[in-house]
Amino acid sequence: MLKIFLGGGKNTAGLMEMHVRILRGLPKKLTSSSNRPREDSWLKSLFVRKVDPRKDAHSNLLAKKETSSLYKLQFHNVKPECLEAYNKICQEVLPKIHEDKHYPCTLVGTWNTWYGEQDQAVHLWRYEGGYPALTEVMSKLKENQEFSEFRKARSNMLLSRKNQLLLEFSFWNEPIPRSGPNIYELRSYQLRPGTMIEWGNYWARAIRFRQDGNEAVGGFFSQIGQLYMVHHLWAYKDLQTREDIRNAAWHKHGWEELVYYTVPLIQEMESRIMIPQKTSPLQ
Repeated sequence: MLKIFLGGGKNTAGLMEMHVRILRGLPKKLTSSSNRPREDSWLKSLFVRKVDPRKDAHSNLLAKKETSSLYKLQFHNVKPECLEAYNKICQEVLPKIHEDKHYPCTLVGTWNTWYGEQDQAVHLWRYEGGYPALTEVMSKLKENQEFSEFRKARSNMLLSRKNQLLLEFSFWNEPIPRSGPNIYELRSYQLRPGTMIEWGNYWARAIRFRQDGNEAVGGFFSQIGQLYMVHHLWAYKDLQTREDIRNAAWHKHGWEELVYYTVPLIQEMESRIMIPQKTSPLQ
């Protein structure tokens, strides 16, 4: 195998020129100035990655076409001594917004973390109509006196909070209310930038391996907030059922290969086991 070493010194230019001639199969003679731009371009191609231009945005290629729903995922880190009071006011106020037809939004689920980051609440909202619906809801909530008082009381209970705006993958289930009792796992993946399409292509095939037990709830990817984030939401009867279902996937032909190809796309990953609050549509 021929290796190129580009060191310093007065002979560097000559060595580079010689290597270029060898790799291109040119005779050993002085290269004319008219050929140098071509050689420079060829040499750069060894080190510069070529980009395959796409015809559309990731969101249009991966999201569901039949709906224009936008999702908001909220993470609230609660003061440990305030968690019970926090849950109480959420159970009083959030269902009212969910049930009010004047708000084009739906409370998909609301949970407390059981394993993972402690004293944390997680809320998932769906806005039917996308960004205009989100803007409408936010505008109306500013005029809602009860919600303003809720936010003020809540602020004294929180250590920190963050949110993300998400779209749902076209090949995943749409999250719909389900009876319980269940535990829920939110698996969050920070992907390497530029790999979202690859992830979608692989998981469009992988999801069929995980449908036997009706455990797949929803799959989402971020649009605003922490980018190149993927969230998979699963429901299980208990932790042992989770273990059994996940182990069974490894006995299905093709699952191992898909895991092999998706793992290199991930920078970080996190798993949360969550317990639904009493008023959560996902029980």
